[in-house]
Amino acid sequence: MRFERRDAPGRTEFWVFDVSEALQPALEHIWADSRRGDGWRKSFESGAHQLDRAFVNLQRLLEPALRQMAGIDPVPWPDALAEVCRRFGAAGVDWWLTGSAALAVRGAPVSPHDLDLIVAGDDSCRAGDLLLDCLIEPVARGEWHLSEWWGRAFPGARVEWAGGITAAADEPEVTDFGFTAAATLESVAWRGWDIRVPPLELQRAVCLRRGLAERAAVIDRLISGS
Repeated sequence: MRFERRDAPGRTEFWVFDVSEALQPALEHIWADSRRGDGWRKSFESGAHQLDRAFVNLQRLLEPALRQMAGIDPVPWPDALAEVCRRFGAAGVDWWLTGSAALAVRGAPVSPHDLDLIVAGDDSCRAGDLLLDCLIEPVARGEWHLSEWWGRAFPGARVEWAGGITAAADEPEVTDFGFTAAATLESVAWRGWDIRVPPLELQRAVCLRRGLAERAAVIDRLISGS
């Protein structure tokens, strides 16, 4: 892979070239609508938090991240989650876990491709500082309308966090990462840490709405204790 950084007034672009065909769908998944000619582009505000370090790390870590997404390499999500718990716990970061990993820590037979974290708005940039050695995108504002901040790192597996979730996250329907989930979190003991996760009933409803019948059946077995 070949990387370029292009700076313009108010914006900075990360460019990636010479991506193998096997990895292109994975890159287009995490960088949606990024294809530009023979390269892929991700644009950030020039003042995005830890922009310089993220570009340096990207050149080292993007390929292993894409290989995991493409199913070429295994995803060691438990090791990455343990690292998040260690770093965030010691620093007192206000965070919780959602998505498939929130089921996996309960013992569900699922294989997360990444870790989806929800972080308090005030802790969003600090999360990037704590994951600075593996940050592959700066902690930026305006990435999506459902949170104030967005960050992405690769401490052995892909970790993404939404910081400062907005009310829009539960509109038009309740999600497993919005205010409703945050108000009803449950604590799960995992490898010596207490990890906060959404209620199973809420995750089940989200799965059914997304047409994930098999995932909903897994949750049913967790609820029934079977």
